[in-house]
Amino acid sequence: TQAAEQGLAQSQHALGHCYAGGKGVVRDDEKAVELFRKAADQGFAAAQYNCGFCYTTGRGIAQDHAAAALLYRQAAEQGDASAQYALGYCHAQGKGVEQDRATAARLYMQAAEQGNASAQHSLGLWCMMGFGVAHNLADAARYLR
Repeated sequence: TQAAEQGLAQSQHALGHCYAGGKGVVRDDEKAVELFRKAADQGFAAAQYNCGFCYTTGRGIAQDHAAAALLYRQAAEQGDASAQYALGYCHAQGKGVEQDRATAARLYMQAAEQGNASAQHSLGLWCMMGFGVAHNLADAARYLR
């Protein structure tokens, strides 16, 4: 708590996880979001992703897909693979942003190249069906492998 109270983003983020999971403290989703937000506001990518996830699910804060997409975008721009996948999903579904399969595919590809299994799976399926990318069974097999 001391480091988080001093404003260290990494500690705020870690403490947020403690509150989100009830690890060493009583579970408190609102406190988790508060800590994730403090770290996110300092540009800490993992906290931006986790805060966005809370907005997506409505856990500890009112569900707001546009706010989630904004936070995912901030983290994705820093190269966070989970955020790239999540923002891709937002674009694929039109949640909080305009539906855009080409943008979704580009984000899935960025995340997949970093080893994000969910992105690899989604991209593989999209290659099989030709959603947002050219229909390519060889690429589909490569991503799904």
